Amino acid sequence: MTTIDTAAITVVLPEAFDERWSRLPGIQVDGRRITIDPTEYFFRFESGTWLVADWELVKSQLLNVEETTESAVEQLALEFIKAHAKSTSDAAQVLATAYEVYAYLFRDEHLPALGLPRFTADHLRMLREAATLMALNKVELDGHISNVGPCWFFPAATSVVFDLDDETGGMLDEVYHGGWFNEHRRIEAIKAHAALGGRLVHGCQSVPDQSGGVVAPYGASMNAFRDDLAAFKSGWIEQVYAHRVAPAA
Repeated sequence: MTTIDTAAITVVLPEAFDERWSRLPGIQVDGRRITIDPTEYFFRFESGTWLVADWELVKSQLLNVEETTESAVEQLALEFIKAHAKSTSDAAQVLATAYEVYAYLFRDEHLPALGLPRFTADHLRMLREAATLMALNKVELDGHISNVGPCWFFPAATSVVFDLDDETGGMLDEVYHGGWFNEHRRIEAIKAHAALGGRLVHGCQSVPDQSGGVVAPYGASMNAFRDDLAAFKSGWIEQVYAHRVAPAA
């Protein structure tokens, strides 16, 4: 049996995160410094390795490559991952890479095209932060979900941290997985997620139902993924919501 390293994960990112992330167990935010205690933070933590590729390489060799009738964008991403992705046990490297991925995917220039007048640059920041932490979740090739943290349950986690009502939390989740309904964003997401060794997959439908998302390796069994997710999600969602802070009287 492999012993998983449960030492604290510490990373310093380019952008200060909201200190209210510390409302969730096992995570402390001090400006740009984030510290995670895996034993407290994760609901399930069975794997201490992740697949990552250098973000600068993704930017220079993949983001501007166009698909053709002979080579679909998914194929381009898969070939890039095969050529350049490496396994790492450095969770801080995963978080730093994820930050770059989501700073790109949730950049302010997307705001006018979202069709959501209430959606602001501040909401994009919330998405960047939550998605960065989400990158520590993991699915194995056989579809088994090996790592699950609170950010698997996107609306629940963001409502706790940012004091969002259900409607706003759902709106964030719609934008998070909205690349499925906007081909330009979908193509961007496929290319960018090559830096995290796979593609972003969701268990939910278009209406957010908290089935979450994870960057899964190409070839992972989605049937097993769906079944594993269905078995655990409701109890853990309740645990995330339990950390909501009551509004001041």
